Amino acid sequence: MSNRRGNMACLAVGLFALGLWAGRISAVGAQEGQKVFELRTYTTAEGKLETLSNRFRDRTLTLFKKHGMTTVGVWIPTDAPQSANTLIFLMVWPSRDAADKTWQEFGNDSEWKALVDETEKNGRLWTKLDRVWMSPTGYSPMK
Repeated sequence: MSNRRGNMACLAVGLFALGLWAGRISAVGAQEGQKVFELRTYTTAEGKLETLSNRFRDRTLTLFKKHGMTTVGVWIPTDAPQSANTLIFLMVWPSRDAADKTWQEFGNDSEWKALVDETEKNGRLWTKLDRVWMSPTGYSPMK
């Protein structure tokens, strides 16, 4: 039941963020080549949420901007057990192909690699990554 609640919380966060973001982006459709959203949920290794959150706040967001990546929002759930080990963020992309290309470039960035080496010298920060790709429906308030 707890895992179901966690999944529902992630979905709720994503839907809430999409609603907030609607006023900031141009019309979006579910057609090929239209903007897409990527919801990422990281489950951290025990005791590593603060380190991951700090890395994200202090350095990762800057690197995202360097690569032209748009972060809609970043969240940590308020209810246990996810509040102790979960970081969620939402990205908007011009297309899925653009996202895939940019993530590959980002992963090869020497500054990013150095940051991972520095912050993960005592072990990897996360144990699981869930990615959900989303396009607004034809009846979405975002269009």
